Amino acid sequence: MRPFLLAPMIALAIAAPASAQLREGTRAPEFVAKGAMAGKPITVDLAAALKKGPVVLYFFPAAFTSGCNAEAAAFAQSIDKFKAKGASVIGMTAGNTDRLIAFSAKHCAGKFPVAAAGPEIVQAYDVAMKGQNTGYTDRTSYVIGRNGKIVYSFSSMQPAAHITNTLAALDKIAH
Repeated sequence: MRPFLLAPMIALAIAAPASAQLREGTRAPEFVAKGAMAGKPITVDLAAALKKGPVVLYFFPAAFTSGCNAEAAAFAQSIDKFKAKGASVIGMTAGNTDRLIAFSAKHCAGKFPVAAAGPEIVQAYDVAMKGQNTGYTDRTSYVIGRNGKIVYSFSSMQPAAHITNTLAALDKIAH
């Protein structure tokens, strides 16, 4: 393919809206994944997190990219609002997973865990970046009720609305 044709196709694929396939009422696939929090390696376990309350599980394309940095910082700045609603936040990505320890300290500000989304998790949550075979995840947020069921899903490559939309969704569920 000619290079001058490739750039617009990549830009179009990145700009195209993603669509979360897991619908309200669907049981969220359980997972245990390697992750990091506050610059330290940890294990992230969805079932354990749900025992404490609802979970906002957000997928992002790759650590240390501009949109993902901004989204992580916005979630970190709003973490007290999530906690006030009884919820925890978990970020996941399939991109740049070797940099999650540093990302968790810098852009997540040690406020919430981030984890590596392996192929099984990416497939189970249907968050593979569409239109490309890059191994990256799209930008999708799920609110999972304490009962393990999806109560809200939102997909958009624009990071800003993920925080406000998931906070609003938490208002609609019992903690």
